[in-house]
Amino acid sequence: MKKHEIAALSAEEMKKQIGEMKQRIADTKFNLAFEPPQNPMILRNMRRDIARMKTALNQQKAKAAKSQSEKN
Repeated sequence: MKKHEIAALSAEEMKKQIGEMKQRIADTKFNLAFEPPQNPMILRNMRRDIARMKTALNQQKAKAAKSQSEKN
């Protein structure tokens, strides 16, 4: 996923995507025992996408906390 695609997602959608990607990583690792993947970079790319989404979530939380503290 690209940065702009991740930025367009809501927090709930990101959490759902992260869960789905973690499940896909687990399935892919399981399938590695039987056959090599067509694209060996797929695991790395999925892990990086998860990291991007987690970073975006943390940035949204920090932004919300900052705006709430400024209101008080």
